Amino acid sequence: MKNIIILTSLILFSFCGTKKEPEKTNAQSAVNENLVTLTAPQLTSARLGLGELEEKNISSIIKVTGKIDVPPQNMFSVSMPLGGYLRSTHLLPGMHIKKGEVIAIMEDQQYIQLQQDYLTTKAKLAYAEVEYLRQKELNQSKAGSDKVMQQAQMEYTNQKINLGALTEKLKLININPSTVSETNISKSVNIYSPINGFVSKVNVNIGKFVNPIDVLFELVNPSDIHLNLKIFEKDLEKLSIGQKLLAYTNNDPSRKYVCEINLISQDLSPERVADVHCHFERYDKSLVPGMYMNGEIKIKSQKTMALPDDAIVNYEGGSYIFVGKDQYKFLMTEVITGTKENGFTEIKNPEAFSNKQVVVKGAYTLLMALKNKAEE
Repeated sequence: MKNIIILTSLILFSFCGTKKEPEKTNAQSAVNENLVTLTAPQLTSARLGLGELEEKNISSIIKVTGKIDVPPQNMFSVSMPLGGYLRSTHLLPGMHIKKGEVIAIMEDQQYIQLQQDYLTTKAKLAYAEVEYLRQKELNQSKAGSDKVMQQAQMEYTNQKINLGALTEKLKLININPSTVSETNISKSVNIYSPINGFVSKVNVNIGKFVNPIDVLFELVNPSDIHLNLKIFEKDLEKLSIGQKLLAYTNNDPSRKYVCEINLISQDLSPERVADVHCHFERYDKSLVPGMYMNGEIKIKSQKTMALPDDAIVNYEGGSYIFVGKDQYKFLMTEVITGTKENGFTEIKNPEAFSNKQVVVKGAYTLLMALKNKAEE
């Protein structure tokens, strides 16, 4: 009986002496996972720098998209007003051309007929002029009738009209009327480039017959090539004529092109966006009409709370800073970042770090220590 009492006492003592460990909450677990504790030697080796959020003037940046465009007056469609067969051309899309350069040679029998009609009419005009002057002189001396003189005058006028019309038709197909003679009739005519620029499209091949309405070549004058950006209604008031921006392509984002806003449309599309036209300060021949580009527009500076870029580390897709808990402990805390400028990054949730010491130098060292801790 005595032994039973002693055993019972031992069991009760054992239960009473056992203390249950409190379960850690999720919040405590998360804090422990993001907490870095350094020893005194580690702290000395890390050479950390501490500081607080600073008020800085940082410009906001609007990111937009658009494409390279050319105004209608800088795009040229080359055709042959009288049609004909393409005898030769050396043009290829993308080729650069000079104004006045021969870009194609056309052939057709109607060119020969037109020159023949011109020379025949020119001869008839010379005869009609002589006859009119003769009849006029006879009429003045009462040796000829008014009717005959008037008929001679009408014939002379008609031939002048015909010759004038044929002269303009020859000019229309780039034939100089003064060079046409009985011994100089050409079956071919040249087509000259009307601009300095480059070839956008070639729509014909050698030997093909083209009609007057057919477009042989499409040419572009790059002197007024511009970037057409799509800007949302809410951002229009932030823009102004003469404002600078940087543009870049998706293929080469590191290559920036400086542009200047020269026109802001006042017409909104159903999607509530407006066209903003920008000129390139220095045009690059690799930029062609229709190419899509991105734009970064810097708007006026405004005061905001910021931290040095070195204070912010990127980890698993998020941005973090290390907040000092005491001399040896630092808590990695997520931060919402904004615009970067002159080595500082805007902090969009500054109230969470008011009057707190933040690691502004050596944050990457703490991140490495935290990763090593997680791998242990």
